[in-house]
Amino acid sequence: MRALALLLLTALPALASEDIPDQYPQSVLYAKPVEVIPYVFTATGATAPPTYENAGHNNNLSFIVTGDGVVVVNSGASWKLAEALHAEIKTVTDQPVRLVIVENGQGHANLGNGYWAAQGVPILAHEEAAAEFADGAAQDLAALQRYARENAEGTVITMPTETFTGRKDITMGDVTLQVLHLGPAHSPGDTQVWIPQWSMMVAGDIAFHERMPPIFEGTCTSCWIETWDTALVPLAPTYLIPGHGHPTNLAQVQRFTRDYLLDLREKIGAHIEAGGDLAGAYYVDQSRWSRLDTFEELATKNAGVVYAEMEFE
Repeated sequence: MRALALLLLTALPALASEDIPDQYPQSVLYAKPVEVIPYVFTATGATAPPTYENAGHNNNLSFIVTGDGVVVVNSGASWKLAEALHAEIKTVTDQPVRLVIVENGQGHANLGNGYWAAQGVPILAHEEAAAEFADGAAQDLAALQRYARENAEGTVITMPTETFTGRKDITMGDVTLQVLHLGPAHSPGDTQVWIPQWSMMVAGDIAFHERMPPIFEGTCTSCWIETWDTALVPLAPTYLIPGHGHPTNLAQVQRFTRDYLLDLREKIGAHIEAGGDLAGAYYVDQSRWSRLDTFEELATKNAGVVYAEMEFE
């Protein structure tokens, strides 16, 4: 465990790259699940956008072996990804999957719901995440079918079967999970799975470190920072699985999520104070973050969204 802790504490964003090819070619999964700490596994997705080559596995698909069943975090971007993850779980344990928790309302967290529902497994989401998925599921499925082609086969829109609001505690076997919505962050209904007895958090998209955080229209970046400072930091997880990228620790995701948001808001604030307009906001200096994957896809978009957020603050 000490060696693992040292590895997590020294993890660098160079571990992930959009240029790394499929790491598990015998599976539709982009990468084989690894045991992060005892009984907690994750299959780290590509840090590139979803493509045919990664079959849409560009987020983290995790599972927890409790002693009386398995809890899965994220159903996957398709039926086939969910099925592939289930096959991997069966190589680890004979315990059945008893619950799937989705981390937000995006397609890559929910489009595998149909597979798990067909196995009789309940699917839990925050009520805001469930509403977001209901609103965008048809577009999510159409996008999957365009880029994944045959790997989208079998995928059907299936809503979560259960919802929660602020927090739901689940005791299964030897493990108590706290399913949390710490507050406004990356997208509606962002969900964290906190295991206090192991100081482990499956954090979802509140936390990034190897790829640039995407900032959506409607995201409140000041709220994200407040949620971080007042709700996430006090929990002080030792081990953390972000929504994208390799397992790491709180200090690392703080550098590349909270500090990035603060830096971008500072740059945009100075631009507005100087009388700058939206066109100019796209070009504020974000070179400090250029090593992050998806920088080219997201940096200018993020700047424009934050300008629109801050213009009338």
